[in-house]
Amino acid sequence: MTGPSLGIARPRRADGATLVCLFVVVLLFLPARLAVAGLPLSLTPAEILALSLGVVWICAQMISTTGAAKGTNPVRTSIFVYGLLLLAVYGYTTSLYLPSDELNLADHTLVLYVGYVSLVLMVCDGIGTRERLDFVLKAAVIGGTFAAAVALMQFRLDFDLTQYMQLPGLRHSSAEEVPTVISRSDLRRVSGTLGHPIEFGALSAMLLPLAAHLGFQARSRGEGAVRWWICAAVIAAGLMFSVSRTAVLGMAGSGLILLFGWSNRRRIAALGAFVVFLGFMKVLAPGLLGTFYNLFAGAGDDSSIIYRTHDYPFAMREFARSPIFGRGPGTWYPFKHQVFDNQYLLSLVETGLIGVIGFVGVIGCGIVVALRVRRMSTDPNVRNLALTIAAGLVVPLLGAATFDLLSFPGITSVLFLLVGAAGALMRFERADQAGRLLLSSFHDPADRSRSLIVLTGNGQGSARSGSS
Repeated sequence: MTGPSLGIARPRRADGATLVCLFVVVLLFLPARLAVAGLPLSLTPAEILALSLGVVWICAQMISTTGAAKGTNPVRTSIFVYGLLLLAVYGYTTSLYLPSDELNLADHTLVLYVGYVSLVLMVCDGIGTRERLDFVLKAAVIGGTFAAAVALMQFRLDFDLTQYMQLPGLRHSSAEEVPTVISRSDLRRVSGTLGHPIEFGALSAMLLPLAAHLGFQARSRGEGAVRWWICAAVIAAGLMFSVSRTAVLGMAGSGLILLFGWSNRRRIAALGAFVVFLGFMKVLAPGLLGTFYNLFAGAGDDSSIIYRTHDYPFAMREFARSPIFGRGPGTWYPFKHQVFDNQYLLSLVETGLIGVIGFVGVIGCGIVVALRVRRMSTDPNVRNLALTIAAGLVVPLLGAATFDLLSFPGITSVLFLLVGAAGALMRFERADQAGRLLLSSFHDPADRSRSLIVLTGNGQGSARSGSS
């Protein structure tokens, strides 16, 4: 924006996208083990920021001058329903007897879910334009690249940068018992700035399609795309350094979605880049590809898979005790109960059928909305972004069957971020269609020009018309 007479550039005012970017940076740049000191609950800086987003969203909904979207949106409806279901589970289970430790964990878990709901609402309603949504997604990719760079140092140099990333006012949370580097087949499994290698691998699988989208989009606009391809390469390497089956399964699932939706030219380019990447990894980390092959070839005899499946009957017995509402969110925890490396089983036990249905429903809604935007739009970049968001949301849908995904705030936050992004895209596309319909109703070019000014005035047209 420039001044009316001096032509001096004015700084952009902070908006919803600015706040979400701040959240993303804190989430992915700070080690997951750092919590704010002095609080009765163990909350990370990112979790406090997520709760703050909810306060901002509520305040913005009370007035009409901020550009925050109002009106119907499938994503907003789904996250409201999910939040109400979790509140019902919490109310029912805490009305019964719970040991003090489990009651405290139920309180803590409810606070975390309030933050996740707030994040979805702010992304869905508080981002005014597609350019600002791109800004948020770029921040997520850069954050994932930083986490992958830390993982590279952990894997290749055996140097853990997170041990030196201490800030005043922060302390180690109870998650510090889980090491950032774990051994598997004479290789290091690394987690970057995240809480566990599996979480880091699944998160990399979610962010890799976004990095590729930014590269394709920059090239189509005639902008510099090299930086985004570098980000994609670093994130892909981080995915491999996690040495995680979950990451590979997630990447395979999202890759299939992308390959079905991409053009033949893009498919060939992607497959060629994949072959080159495998060759690069063969040189950079000898033995890594063989380890991945053995993870899948010997899956039938793998102790970790046997451990994941042997507890199914036990989980079903616990589920049968309270099949509708479960025993309480967050109340089934390690060191006291048997660990379920399966989020669907864990949710069945903790939140019952309604919790699982709500969880799958939110992800499914994000995927369906994104694919619907892809059908509605004629802009190739918007269509590709919608496909990318749908592909990214397939990763947690698959990954939830292989580890307790909702126990890790990093990947859970990015999951809800993408769901909110699908809702924002739907709002932008509806606004564009409403604008085109309005312009087509005017026969006088002067009337069309005046209407266009009203729709796009001050850069807030998308947010305001999206609420109609």
